[in-house]
Amino acid sequence: MPTPLGAHNARVEAARALLTRKGRSEQGRFSFEGPTLLAEAAHAGLAIGEIYATAEAYERTPLLRDLEAAGTAIYLVDARTMARISDVETPTGLVAVAARREAPLEALFAAPGVVLILAGLTDPGNAGTLLRSAQAFGARGVLFGAGSVDPYLPKVVRSSMGAIFRLPIGAGNPSEAAVALEGWRVTGLTSSGQAIGSLEWGEREALAVGAERAGLGPWSSICARFAGIPMPGAAESLNAAAAGSIALYEAAGRRTT
Repeated sequence: MPTPLGAHNARVEAARALLTRKGRSEQGRFSFEGPTLLAEAAHAGLAIGEIYATAEAYERTPLLRDLEAAGTAIYLVDARTMARISDVETPTGLVAVAARREAPLEALFAAPGVVLILAGLTDPGNAGTLLRSAQAFGARGVLFGAGSVDPYLPKVVRSSMGAIFRLPIGAGNPSEAAVALEGWRVTGLTSSGQAIGSLEWGEREALAVGAERAGLGPWSSICARFAGIPMPGAAESLNAAAAGSIALYEAAGRRTT
């Protein structure tokens, strides 16, 4: 049976701290909420450390009882306490906690494929969408470059729709990445780059996507070439998520090996 917790229990306070970058870093954990993400996490085989649920959410979510039977700790909290550990305006009544996962750079680039580099991308919605696109188009992992949003920010996790549970996630700055990228070609996505449809993509390719206003910044220094997306319409630009998704599609479909 789930264990009831009071509003000021130490576990609740620790779960609340996971809403901050400092708390996630200090604890090495992150939180996510809702039955959809919980199902995605369970399907991906993510080790879930603990789950907080209201009595109503516990009753209407059979997966909780399956996870409880398998040994996951379930804690019952009231609606007010749930609101304190939730990141959304209308809480779902279910918050799960798991350990952060970070792949070493050498592991991220250990095998051939396409790796996405988020080059100082700070918008959490764009970052989450690009994680989702990276999974959809077969990227082998995602590097969150220095200056980028925290991959475990709740909005990033939500926007990824479960992709963050399946993709290897790494972090680093351009100089660190340059060492791990030996033998790889880095293509930077810019508005003035060569038409992306004309490019060939080889065995080991990294695609760098920067912030919409700041661009690639210091990550330009490790790019071997630059790609752009021709736009015959009236729009001046695409947002980072749309442009990066198109580029991932091109890279996946045009690889020559």
